[in-house]
Amino acid sequence: MTNFVYDVQRMQTLFLVGPTAVGKSAIALELAGRLGAEIVSADSMQVYRGMDVGTAKPTAAERAFVPHHLIDVCEVNDVFDAKRFVELASQAIADIHSRGKLALVVGGTGMYVRALRHGLFDGPPRNDELRARLESLSAPELFAELQRVDPQTASRIDRHNPRRLVRALEVFYETGKPISELQKEWKTPHLNPLPTSGERKRNAGGGQGEEVAVCLSRARNDLHARIERRIDEQIQAGWVAEVQRLMGLGLEKNPSAMQAAGYRELVAHAHGEISLDNAVALIKTRTRQLAKRQLTWFRREPQLQWIQIGCEEQPSETATRVRDIFHQQEKSLAR
Repeated sequence: MTNFVYDVQRMQTLFLVGPTAVGKSAIALELAGRLGAEIVSADSMQVYRGMDVGTAKPTAAERAFVPHHLIDVCEVNDVFDAKRFVELASQAIADIHSRGKLALVVGGTGMYVRALRHGLFDGPPRNDELRARLESLSAPELFAELQRVDPQTASRIDRHNPRRLVRALEVFYETGKPISELQKEWKTPHLNPLPTSGERKRNAGGGQGEEVAVCLSRARNDLHARIERRIDEQIQAGWVAEVQRLMGLGLEKNPSAMQAAGYRELVAHAHGEISLDNAVALIKTRTRQLAKRQLTWFRREPQLQWIQIGCEEQPSETATRVRDIFHQQEKSLAR
């Protein structure tokens, strides 16, 4: 295939999403290098400074090779949410576009991806008094209450994630509506959606930025093996010491940061509550569960094009497949 040159007036944003450990980062680096793109991270935990090993954050060398945005933008004791993500990501994407570059949004935080593509739903503002009362409850107590008031959300939420449980209950108590109902009333897209065939023809000569969204997946056994291997490597790379250092900076007081996969288990180990072996086993189990929830979320995300990665497939090969989808979309817009 001949080299592909994208038309920045039409094709300005490419989303590359998928579950944890599927290989997004390596593929994104290959793809960004070929397309001259800059990467915008859609990872809710890579925003925190110091949470490096446990979030598989891109290395300094990788960030020097391809510019990355929305990494290390707040301290570990800061609150960070979807609204702030959309604000910062929108600014980063606008800046990238203004310099004639392609924005490559990469991550596995489904809520962030949906908020950026489709806007935020109209939920109530934070109620500090109600939030404090809810945060005094245990995760099982929160989940039981959510099952009572919003069984639909309870059926698909992470019951071990107090932050999401608290927010779902806060929405119900403040609005009288389940969060699942409000999420159905999602706003109009924040970025321009993929056009219909008629819109493509009308926009073919204009300056309307478009997006392509690709979701990566793997066979379950392959993905699980990659998850377990990566966790073992993270432990060897000093994840335990990283958690101990972050505890001194207020990690435990930030319910958002504490939801990062593996951190609460290693905090429990640091307090002598569980052995390291048991913590690692629990991290592997919960990370597999996280990957399953991410895939379930992305299956509900509209206008995603899926790529199943082969077990022995190299990042360069997958990057070629993603580029071809991007190329094909560009050709369809040029008709």
